[in-house]
Amino acid sequence: MSELIKDMQVNVRRIAVKSYNEGLVAGTSGNVSLYDHENEVMAITASNLDYSIMEAEDVVIMKLDGTIIEGKHKPSSEWQMHAEVYKARKDINAVIHTHGPYATSFAVLQEEIPLVLVEMLPFIGGDIPLAKFELPATPELGKSCVKALENRNACLMENHGVLAIGKNLDQAYIRAVYVEDAAKICHYVREIGTPNLIPDDAVEVLKKKYNLK
Repeated sequence: MSELIKDMQVNVRRIAVKSYNEGLVAGTSGNVSLYDHENEVMAITASNLDYSIMEAEDVVIMKLDGTIIEGKHKPSSEWQMHAEVYKARKDINAVIHTHGPYATSFAVLQEEIPLVLVEMLPFIGGDIPLAKFELPATPELGKSCVKALENRNACLMENHGVLAIGKNLDQAYIRAVYVEDAAKICHYVREIGTPNLIPDDAVEVLKKKYNLK
């Protein structure tokens, strides 16, 4: 168990710092978690801890009910949001919450990101839906995200940011990157014209290719 926990802490710290360096979060915003369904333990970034000084042992180990198993810091204030995803999705082991400026701009507009790139299908599952606004640091926010994530691997949260999920942290991370990339391209396109969506017939062909619902 100790080796499992150490490995989880190392990987959460690695992805958290990577997200910070990529510009997907600023300051101490955003959060990253990894969940082991078999042992029922979640590793999650600490609350209000600067990414530039974060060490693996700063990552908090806890149960989904809030019980702290290991850690010298408080867990991210959004731990309940992560917990709700893991409770609802047994196929998901990693959750990343980012505040990328382009994607968050769409979240503030309370607007979905349309299907404008082929890459959005294999990585996101299609367009990027919007989770209805709920107060931060509440299980209700997590439940709103779970609903938005049906048949999708990432969503926007109204006036908040982005949530990306995956079977592992690297998969969740690359999905968060593609959300920001799609938002950035949509932003640039709108400066010169109107985005054209991928044709419906092509979408159906691509869904079959990528085994999407």
